[in-house]
Amino acid sequence: MTDPVADMLSRIRNAITARKSKVSIPASKLKLRLAEVLNQEGFIGTVTHEEDSLQGTINIELRWDSNNRNAIEGIRRVSKPGQREYVGHDSLPKVRSGLGISILTTSKGVMTDRQARRSGLGGELLCEVW
Repeated sequence: MTDPVADMLSRIRNAITARKSKVSIPASKLKLRLAEVLNQEGFIGTVTHEEDSLQGTINIELRWDSNNRNAIEGIRRVSKPGQREYVGHDSLPKVRSGLGISILTTSKGVMTDRQARRSGLGGELLCEVW
């Protein structure tokens, strides 16, 4: 697999389209931290990490409201293996006029665009969620 983060985002997008309540993803440190950020921002429910003899599994519970709509309306990969996209702290993009978030990797770890602006950090844009 050339892009595990894109695979994670596609699994989440496909589970939402299929109206699933949970999705399982092969684990890595980056994907686990990405799922934790999505959980902190309220886009997904609980995130659990199960160890096994291989690499482990991340189980994500998706959030649905009373009208059967998901908390995630859209999710898009920005930086790709063939075309990395880096931004400085002064040029962090706003997603949907501030209604969505950008998730980026910085020297201090994976964080949202709001946290990066507050910390004065730039980095590689991973994805946008709205």
